[in-house]
Amino acid sequence: MTTPALLPLSGRRLPPLNLGASAFPHHRATLRLSEKFILLLILSAFITLCFGAFFFLPDSSKHKRFDLGLEDVLIPHVDTSKGGKNLGGFLIHGQGHDEHRHREEEERLRNKIRADHEKALEEAKEKLKKSRDEIQAEIQTEKNKVVQELKKKDSKPLPPVPLPNLIGINSGEPADPDIREKRNKVKEMMKHAWDNYRQYGWGHNELKPIARKGHSTNIFGNSQMGATIVDALDTLFIMGLHDEFREGQEWIDKNLDFSVNSEVSVFEVNIRFIGGLLAAYYLSGQEVFKIKAVQLAGKLLPAFNTPTGIPWAMVNLKSGVGRNWGWASAGSSILAEFGTLHMEFVHLSYLTGDPVYYNKVMHIRKLLQKMDRPNGLYPNYLNPRTGRWGQHHTSVGGLGDSFYEYLLKAWLMSDKMDTEARKMYDDAIEAIEKHLIRKSNGGLTFIGEWKNGHLERKMGHLTCFAGGMFALGADGSRDDKAGHYLQLGAEIAHTCHESYDRTTLKLGPEAFKFDGGVEAMAVRQNEKYYILRPEVIETYWYMWRFTHDPKYRQWGWEATQAIDKYCRVSGGFSGVKDVYSSSPTYDDVQQSFFLAETLKYLYLLFSNDDLLPLDNWVFNTEAHPLPVLHLANTTLSGNPAYR
Repeated sequence: MTTPALLPLSGRRLPPLNLGASAFPHHRATLRLSEKFILLLILSAFITLCFGAFFFLPDSSKHKRFDLGLEDVLIPHVDTSKGGKNLGGFLIHGQGHDEHRHREEEERLRNKIRADHEKALEEAKEKLKKSRDEIQAEIQTEKNKVVQELKKKDSKPLPPVPLPNLIGINSGEPADPDIREKRNKVKEMMKHAWDNYRQYGWGHNELKPIARKGHSTNIFGNSQMGATIVDALDTLFIMGLHDEFREGQEWIDKNLDFSVNSEVSVFEVNIRFIGGLLAAYYLSGQEVFKIKAVQLAGKLLPAFNTPTGIPWAMVNLKSGVGRNWGWASAGSSILAEFGTLHMEFVHLSYLTGDPVYYNKVMHIRKLLQKMDRPNGLYPNYLNPRTGRWGQHHTSVGGLGDSFYEYLLKAWLMSDKMDTEARKMYDDAIEAIEKHLIRKSNGGLTFIGEWKNGHLERKMGHLTCFAGGMFALGADGSRDDKAGHYLQLGAEIAHTCHESYDRTTLKLGPEAFKFDGGVEAMAVRQNEKYYILRPEVIETYWYMWRFTHDPKYRQWGWEATQAIDKYCRVSGGFSGVKDVYSSSPTYDDVQQSFFLAETLKYLYLLFSNDDLLPLDNWVFNTEAHPLPVLHLANTTLSGNPAYR
């Protein structure tokens, strides 16, 4: 999972003010009569005013109102004896007849206004006879009708698109009974996480498994968007939990609504929601997921309305107003956020035939290609107003990580036709290896962080995904360095395993140092937590796929047992605050990415390779599998790399 490590935690939220009747219980009965009286008085006064105003308008106004289209007209002459003059065979209609017609029109309108007035008064009287609950129910019914009409308007049929050749979307059951038992254990853990979310947090973004209630953070805004449902769908599908999948599909069909006044993270909503919906669509073929993904993508597009086309970090789904995180360098956008849109947006253009999504991400790529890079490295911050780098901080962990991942995966997803993306990836990895990758005194290979010309010898849990990335990108490396990068991936996997193995709980800390005598261990208290993150297990899985070295399954099973022992509670799974403590306290959050990524990678680790084979599927940074787009199917011929 590649969420930037420095994302602000959700702050305290005041409960919404309740200004309905229940907020003033002692006045409910006494207000009922006066409310009805005042409402009737206002309605009567307004309608009477409209009715009476007609008689007080100046004559010229009345004539302007009623003469529209009734001006003097030329008609053929028939008889000049009834108020007309004969002018060359045509009659100018007389004034007397005109005034008579005006009087008839005015009388007709008076009668209509009087009838409307009486009807409105009758309706008002009927309304006032109803209880507050009945009136509120009627209002809600009308609101629901409007919402349904808007949904119908948004749900325009998308053009038919040939589905890519989908291989290996189920089964993968191992023949070895021991491995099969481990895989079933992971499936049982998924069922425990889902069932408790279903019972205690349904519709909320995430679950508080100890408090047994819904949970959300500022990345999802203030709305209940069912993040866990969308994030978990493809995991449920490949595990064969089809009843649970259908529950999720039904909720999405009926309740997932993006026309909410809510400010969300463009990056998080893209990788979790659009990625999750697209994967669910490809796996199941259910159109509702594609339709919802396209609807949501349309809500994200206003974030790109910046002077440079580099999107804002956040956008309001209703107003389209965007802004950046207050803590990001001088109002900058973040590399890992605006650089982690390509996979999903290319698939959106593929499925809709609309190049707008593809053009947005290609514009970002073109802009980055033109920019100078200090030491060949991409800084983590870029100002969307000026197009200049912010502070020169480079990381393969939080704030940078998935940008590099998506360069490689853009190439893989294009059936290795997007050579431009591959070149950018190779150039970036060479600079990273030269400036950021080091060996500790104890022989552990780690990836540090570059801060203003200085290498910080610290590695984050998020950075541990890079072992899998190096292995995934080994084939196709320049200068026949495939073996080198596979070995580098193995060394990173070993280092990250050590960060787990050197804790009391056998779970890895958020960050760990390589200073002095301290290696692969957290030093600061605020870096000792484990929040159910997947990156280490992700690397184990990729290394298993490419080497079939049994130690990766062994390491994955160690992590499975530790999570089940120390993170499992009766209401789901929770993160822990200190992996070095024998009696840790819980953070009481079941992250949506635990179901999307951690459990999916564990399940795949104990499955055969024919389940989601890597020649046919590319996983987005939230572990949502998207199919490789072969050249014969793609509609993206605008990119020279695809030609």
